[in-house]
Amino acid sequence: MKNIFSLIAVGFIIYIFTFYVDGEMGIIIIAFLLAAPIFSIAFALYGKNRIHISVDCDSYVKKGSYLEVAVIVEKEGIFPLPIVEIKPLASEVFNQNNKIYRLSLLSEKKSEFKFKLMAEIGGNGEVSIASVHSCGFLGFIKFKITQELPPPKSIGVIPEIPEITSSSNLFRTIADAVLTSEDDEENDTAMLFSANTSPGYEHREYVQGDSLRRINWKLSSKVSKVMVRLDEAASAVQPCFVLDLYRNSNCNIIDSLKKEEKLLQSVFGLITLLIKQGIASSFIYRDYKGNVISENIDSFEYPAQLLIKILTIKVKSDSRISVNSLSNSMCACIIAATDTTGDFCEIVNLLPDKEKTCAIVPDNKNVKRIQVPIWYLTDDNNFELV
Repeated sequence: MKNIFSLIAVGFIIYIFTFYVDGEMGIIIIAFLLAAPIFSIAFALYGKNRIHISVDCDSYVKKGSYLEVAVIVEKEGIFPLPIVEIKPLASEVFNQNNKIYRLSLLSEKKSEFKFKLMAEIGGNGEVSIASVHSCGFLGFIKFKITQELPPPKSIGVIPEIPEITSSSNLFRTIADAVLTSEDDEENDTAMLFSANTSPGYEHREYVQGDSLRRINWKLSSKVSKVMVRLDEAASAVQPCFVLDLYRNSNCNIIDSLKKEEKLLQSVFGLITLLIKQGIASSFIYRDYKGNVISENIDSFEYPAQLLIKILTIKVKSDSRISVNSLSNSMCACIIAATDTTGDFCEIVNLLPDKEKTCAIVPDNKNVKRIQVPIWYLTDDNNFELV
């Protein structure tokens, strides 16, 4: 509509100039205005097949920081490139930038422009190019380029991980389960030895580089030294975390992203505390292909590395994780879920031992009661039961 009014205004001015100011010059202007659109449209049609767009930016950014995105425009051939209109697009973890950028390439082969996005919500986001047009006749005529647009760039927005104290009730529950499992495992092992052998596992003092999964905390507290097992059977005395980032396609996307961010903060805050206290754990999640992956967290650096890995994975709507591969030998199972409604109860029913299971949710709002205890992280970084 704005273009139509502009054309009417130009036509009115030419009419006044031709018939009331200078008729000869008015005819020249009319001829020029008739020829200019033809050449302009021809350049736009020719240019739409010679434009290549690419996007470059960092793969990660901290929440509250700016992500700088560079858009590179290249042309084929030596002829000037007409006006190129580019509309970037960012997912909801960033502030929305609705600006449209325009540029032209005359003698140069390549040009670029940059813009910044504020990372507002922790999680996985994307930056892409929504549309590119070759424009002619002062932008009144547009042609969509024929080249394929660059794929979206996956960006991990790193949230702030809270520092949870060892006085947290959920941590104490997990730590007690680990110590109880160590007692049971040592008692079971003692039965395998005869009177001429010494019961229990072989141990030695901890040295830097030993896996935290091998630490025997019960023995360590007795001898006032950090002691590690020399055997391989340590999986039963470590808790297992299951990350279920379920996103309901019917819910508001901003609300879903905030819940996912809060859940990641809760889980990784707890895992970081466990590692600091020398308790290793296993972590189950879905990769970008939807496959269920299990990894051991047994070093001080690994929680941050695992979080980075999780943030690169795009959340698939209306899809839950499978727990069929869980072992019944784990001392505790913690399911971190953004939503306990719908078919979440089916996941709980598949668990090998519900007495060793609990759930972590983003908050205590609209939480459906299930067969296991449900915890959430409060504003003062303490876990409480729903």
